[in-house]
Amino acid sequence: MTLTAVSLFAGAGGMDVGIGQAGFRTLCAIEADAYCGATLRRNEPRKVVWQADVGVIEPARAMAALGLNSGDLALLGCGPPTRALGSNDAAPEQAMLEVVRFARVFQPRAVFIEQPPGFLPMRTSAGSHLLEALRADLAKLGYETHADMLDASVHGIAQRRRRTVVVAVPKGKPFGLATLTTGQPPPTVGDVLEDLPAPTRPGDAITLPNHVDTTPARARERIGYVPEGLWLAKSPDVPAEILGRLTRKDTTKFRRLSRSAPAPTLHADEALFHPVADRYITPREAARLQGFPDQYVFEGPILGRTGRVKPVDQYRQVATAVSPPLARSVARDLRRIVTAR
Repeated sequence: MTLTAVSLFAGAGGMDVGIGQAGFRTLCAIEADAYCGATLRRNEPRKVVWQADVGVIEPARAMAALGLNSGDLALLGCGPPTRALGSNDAAPEQAMLEVVRFARVFQPRAVFIEQPPGFLPMRTSAGSHLLEALRADLAKLGYETHADMLDASVHGIAQRRRRTVVVAVPKGKPFGLATLTTGQPPPTVGDVLEDLPAPTRPGDAITLPNHVDTTPARARERIGYVPEGLWLAKSPDVPAEILGRLTRKDTTKFRRLSRSAPAPTLHADEALFHPVADRYITPREAARLQGFPDQYVFEGPILGRTGRVKPVDQYRQVATAVSPPLARSVARDLRRIVTAR
């Protein structure tokens, strides 16, 4: 049986990679961003990629174009935006309505949504409202919705990354998220980065895709003051002109990784420091922390550090992606649901 999938708000394709490793084949990915769309096409040329806002796609026409009937689709995968990246991006509330709109027409055997921790009830009132509204809408379509907080580090990535996972399956189908784990301790930054060659500089011959160091000289000076595993504001003997306006309470900015521990959560607006070298981690190193295979290539500029960047650069593509190993774990457990008769 071919386990087909469609991904909404596909981003750089992290969920597609993970569910693919679990045996699903993504027929179509819908993503508005131009560089994310280029990344999707580069890595899976046989997959249909529609570069468009999900809201302008008519589900019935999409289903027909893909040669599907209602109920044929095994999995509808969704990584809705958590905040607007530009004027054409859907707000979280509208994004959930789009998920329901597609589920109503496609009638997939399962729906898989990944969101930040605040989406879970009791974390924020806004998240609680969104999830409960989604649960009610999907219940009208015959689905039972399960939601839980999962730490991607127990699924095999060298990063402490807590995410809300929401799965909708037909009513009466038993499913649980909390028990999903590899059963192994999480790898460390050293485990996943130690065998990488030195990165190239812009303009040099590429030895490994996306493994390019663009750190400016001024940033290298700042990074040099940060010991391994610490951050600039708590580093000893930092000159005032280097510290700037940072206070000792700024514990998440300008942070150097530790080789002996998983990385903190990757964020779209800041590149972490390499544990040993005085530079930012490269997009390839970030991709390893996120669980992408080395052959997965990200298109677009490497890093935009000033203002709002649109389209999305390589760092943001990696940092905002669904972690492939987390998606793989969820999708493996969903196989028994979508293949059961």
